[in-house]
Order: sequence, then C-alpha cells, then structure tokens
Amino acid sequence: MVGPKPARRDRAGEGAKPMAENRSAHPDGAAAPIPPAKFAHAVLRTTRLNEMLEWYRTVLGARVVFQTPMLAFMTYDDEHHRLALAAFPGTVERPPRSAGLDHLAYTYANLGDLVSTYERLKAAGITPVANINHGMTTSMYYRDPDGNKVELQIDNFPDTESLHAFFKSADFAKNPIGVDFDPDELARRYRAGESAAELTRYRAEKGLNRATMARLGE
Repeated sequence: MVGPKPARRDRAGEGAKPMAENRSAHPDGAAAPIPPAKFAHAVLRTTRLNEMLEWYRTVLGARVVFQTPMLAFMTYDDEHHRLALAAFPGTVERPPRSAGLDHLAYTYANLGDLVSTYERLKAAGITPVANINHGMTTSMYYRDPDGNKVELQIDNFPDTESLHAFFKSADFAKNPIGVDFDPDELARRYRAGESAAELTRYRAEKGLNRATMARLGE
C-alpha cells in the first residue's frame, strides 16, 4: 500500500512554505511602480566651473568632495553628493527660454533660516531675482552664474496634510501662481518679532506682479 506523499522539503529541511506575497503587484498581476526612496542629486553642465563652484559654496554652504579640471561633486549634508558640475569639452551656452529644467529648489527648516540666508547672501552681493509666496511655500529665486534658477524656500504649513489640502483650497484656485513680496520688508518684520504664520499668510487676492512674473519666466 502506498503511504501519503511526503511534503516537499526545502534545502533547510523544512516543509514547503507558501510564496511570500508580492506587495508590488496590482490585483491584475501587473507590477506596480516602486517610488524612489529619495531624490539624490542634480548635475549641471557649465562653461564656467570655478565661478559656479564658488557660487554654490556661498549660496548653499556646500563643500567640494571631489574635483577635476572638468568635474566637481558637492554636498551640504551627509549625502555623498547633492550637486555635480560638469564642464565637458564642447559645452555651449544654453539659449534663453530653452525648454528643459526650470529650476532647483532647496527647503529651509524655518523662516528664520530663510531670512538669515537672504541677509547673508545680500551682504555677499547675491540677491534674488523674484520673491513669491506660493501659498504652500515662501520662495526666493536666485540665478547662478550660468543663469540657472535656484529657489530657496520654506514650507508655509506645519504638516503634510495641510500642504496637500492647500492645493484643493479656494485660495489656490483663485491664484495658483503666487503673490510677490519685498524680502527686505519680510526680514524687517521678522526681526521686529512678527510671527512666521502672519508673515507667510497667503493673500490670493493680491495677485502676482507682472514684472515679477516676467523675471520668473526669463
């Protein structure tokens, strides 16, 4: 008489186990996209490597971790590099208003840090070309020596839920671009003790100044 068939054993000698659930699969069996764990770095081509290096050192407080005559890696935190600059032979200047990347954005922890950075850069002769309260952020836009825009910003809301909710608000529907502001006035009021909540409050009805819009689009 034939006995019951023994369970299949794996290499460790244990009974067969069911396959682990594929968490990345859709119900129809198709593989689901897996989002990246983080955004790591950006690379900019340049025709003026040394000038760009000095600018990003000043603006971001970045340090060079590796450099050759045509390549440099920089970081401002524990990431091995956040920005690379490449001066490859044959690189040419980009025509104005070209399609492609518009700007890089860096978020500061609070309004005090943003104001202090603005004041430090102004003393070094580096000033923003546009200043906009977008509702979700208060942002200052700068241009590096190659003309790339760099946005220094803070989040205007205390949590992610509030930030996401703003996109569905009547204020954002009324004005999805933003309201320009005077950075010197912002700094003065902040130093005088006015609250960050009041200084970053979104007033959609003011609209964005046409001159600011033109500078932002250049």
